[in-house]
Amino acid sequence: MALARYHGFAQALHWLTAATLCLLLPFVWVAENFPPGRERVFWYLLHESTGFCVFLLVVLRLTWRWRHRAPPYPASIAQWARVLAALNHGLLYMTLLVMPVTGYLMAGNGQPVPIFRLFSLPGFPTHHALGQWADTVHLAGQFVLYTLVLMHVAATVWHVAVRRDGLLERMLPAQQVPPGKEHRD
Repeated sequence: MALARYHGFAQALHWLTAATLCLLLPFVWVAENFPPGRERVFWYLLHESTGFCVFLLVVLRLTWRWRHRAPPYPASIAQWARVLAALNHGLLYMTLLVMPVTGYLMAGNGQPVPIFRLFSLPGFPTHHALGQWADTVHLAGQFVLYTLVLMHVAATVWHVAVRRDGLLERMLPAQQVPPGKEHRD
C-alpha cells in the first residue's frame, strides 16, 4: 500500500514556513548586536517583515488544512504518538500566530509598521501596558517556539533514524525510483 502524503501545496507551505523561520531568527539576533541606529532599524525591519510573512503563511496553511484533511497516519503509529503529534502541531500553529501578533503590538505601539518598505501596517495609539504585555509574551513565546520546533524535529529524526517508518515521506514529494534501484532493508 502506498504511503498517504500531504498535498504538494501543503508540503510547499510547510517547507516555506520552515525556511522563513530560519531567516526570521537570525535577523533579530543580528539586530540586537547593533547599537540604536540605522543598521539596527534595518535588521528589525527584516525581522518584522518576515514575521508578517510567517503570519500570512500560517493563516494560509490553516485555511488549506480546514479544506483539506491531513493524510491518515500509517497503522504502525501508536495512538499516544498521534495525540502528541496533534498537540505539538496545534501548539506550533498557535505560537506561530501569537508571535507575529505580539510582535506587531510591540512594533506598532505608537507608529506604523513597514513591511519590506513596500507598505506599512497601521500603528495604533501608544499604550504602555499593552506594549509591555506584548513584549513579555513575545519574549517568552520564543522559547515556547524553540521547544516546539525542537520536539517536532526530534520526532522526525526518531521516525527517520530509529523507527525507519517513512513518516517523513508524507511531507516530501513522491520520488521516482529507477527500475532495479529499489531500496531493500
